[in-house]
Amino acid sequence: MIKKFMQQESASGILLIVATILALVLNNTFMSPLYEYFLHIPVEIRVGALQLDKSLYHWVNDGLMAIFFLFIGLEVKREMLEGHLSSLNQIALPGIAAIGGMLVPAIIYLAFNMHDPIAIKGWAIPTATDIAFALGVLSLLGKGVPPSLKIFLMALAIIDDLGAIVIIALFYTTDLSTLSISIALSALMVLLALNILGVTKKAAYFIVGIILWVSVLKSGVHATLAGVALAFTIPLHGLDEDKKPTSPLKDIEQGLHFWVAFFILPLFAFVNAGVNITDISLNEMSGAVPLGIILGLFVGKQLGVFGFSWLAIKLNFATLPKGANWVQLYGVSVLTGIGFTMSLFIVSLAFDNDQIFQYTDKLGILIGSLLSGILGYWVLRRGRQKPSF
Repeated sequence: MIKKFMQQESASGILLIVATILALVLNNTFMSPLYEYFLHIPVEIRVGALQLDKSLYHWVNDGLMAIFFLFIGLEVKREMLEGHLSSLNQIALPGIAAIGGMLVPAIIYLAFNMHDPIAIKGWAIPTATDIAFALGVLSLLGKGVPPSLKIFLMALAIIDDLGAIVIIALFYTTDLSTLSISIALSALMVLLALNILGVTKKAAYFIVGIILWVSVLKSGVHATLAGVALAFTIPLHGLDEDKKPTSPLKDIEQGLHFWVAFFILPLFAFVNAGVNITDISLNEMSGAVPLGIILGLFVGKQLGVFGFSWLAIKLNFATLPKGANWVQLYGVSVLTGIGFTMSLFIVSLAFDNDQIFQYTDKLGILIGSLLSGILGYWVLRRGRQKPSF
């Protein structure tokens, strides 16, 4: 029974919900001091002169999320080489939809926050889609949703993640350390050499990958990007010691799936979603930042994804997913407004101080994602019998 539960697509989304509720309960009751203590537990690693001294909260966001981005990078590379992103026909609709799904929410957020030089840094918060939650909602509908829509949502979310990676690299870096950058580039060159030479031993990539992660962590570029860089150097195909075909990329991706879905993401949700709402008023939630996030996710994502998809199909740049109708496509477009994981992550990058907006930013993400999930589910249930037109 447990094994079957773990195999269900909705399982990861359910765990994320449980972790989020638990964090909210702990931080809004007499257990709040214990929750805060847990977040700030000091964890130190020292090797000679090298010292990494961070709180548990930062280890999760800088360390475990680097593993998550490694997993995302492996998935993106595999899909680009032999999956749903490997041809122009396959990538056309989700690619155009993803662009709209990032552009429109960002514009909505900026419309509310152009006047605030601090708040404007959060423009990328509502541009993300949480694939675990979105697919979890889809799975609740069973066979009522055609497989082509699931593929569309997966491809769109993957492109969305790739866009988030680019945004983080370009817009969320601090002052750069020349020495650390040099070490990181050297490590990356070694990884590329291992790939070119046909090395398939996973340990070799991991050892150099750790050096890459530490140097990127110290460089001022966000450490999670090291995971993406490592992923793109791991070969998809190769030969093992016995000259038999092997796929280091697929092996690592499969090995990471369980830990990412059932440990890393729930723990990330637990340490980031514990919004203390006891002191948040309706007046504060009507501020520019929370409104920009809520409307960006709930309105912007569906407008951007569905609007750009409609234009692409009507202009014959792409076709409606096989077996799907317009109502179902709209329902999936609404589901892309479930930002959650990536949105919470971008909040931690955009606003260094968690309490700079009194947690209204994080609460805005939760509200926007919840509204998108509820409406998306309702539309998809209603659209099962609707004809395509």
